[in-house]
Amino acid sequence: MYMPWPLPDESWFAATANGPAPDSDDLRLEALVAQRLSSDWTTRRQQIVVAVQNRVVILAGLVNDREARQVAGELAWDVPGVFDVCNTLRVPGQRRGDR
Repeated sequence: MYMPWPLPDESWFAATANGPAPDSDDLRLEALVAQRLSSDWTTRRQQIVVAVQNRVVILAGLVNDREARQVAGELAWDVPGVFDVCNTLRVPGQRRGDR
């Protein structure tokens, strides 16, 4: 039995190897959420990473207090077109169950 092995420069192989292309709506939402977070006094100087997948905003990183965490989530929800927000921001010294 002979099993063909694709070469890396074959077009059908290269398209799937790099993963799916990001959706332009997701990129737009990511930019809008990041802009909102950088313009608000509560979240401006926080270490927040914004990612968007299928209109779901994912917030990750460290913030100084619970208020900054809550405000970041609310600002993300206020962006038109956001379907859901996954707020995984952490507060230093806070245990997992203390949210």
